[in-house]
Amino acid sequence: MSNRTTIRYEPTMTDDLNATGALALPSTKRSVPIALIRAREKVMGPIREMLSDCGITEQQWRILRVLEEFGPQDASSLAERACLLLPSQTRIVQTLLEKGLVTRQADETDRRKQTVAITGAGQAIIHDKLDQAQAIATRIEEVIGKDRLAELLDILEDFQKL
Repeated sequence: MSNRTTIRYEPTMTDDLNATGALALPSTKRSVPIALIRAREKVMGPIREMLSDCGITEQQWRILRVLEEFGPQDASSLAERACLLLPSQTRIVQTLLEKGLVTRQADETDRRKQTVAITGAGQAIIHDKLDQAQAIATRIEEVIGKDRLAELLDILEDFQKL
């Protein structure tokens, strides 16, 4: 006979259980990944609509916004700030180059690096969409509330530490 003690897990009231009473994943209504995707789609819908008449994508918009805000920069910094993988960013920058919205030059100190900058035509798109972009931001703030929006942004920053 064994003296081994068997420890059984007893679910608590806070655990999520499936229909058979076994532990389950959180409901999709309360799943962080799914909630973030839903929220992203609600935010990006109006932005996509705003961009539909000027022929640029949301990823191209992000690159232009980053270049407008931070100035010329190397490809790695641009990809990180625009939340893009480097290969995707490279392809998107090539499209923006063909449209005349950015320039790309070899770095003066390291010819292997390239610096990307926004052109006047790229700045014109940002300025042309400024009122619409501001209206979208204002609408989000009205729905969420200024304090809760600031708190949400702080929480989302914390997610970057995962």
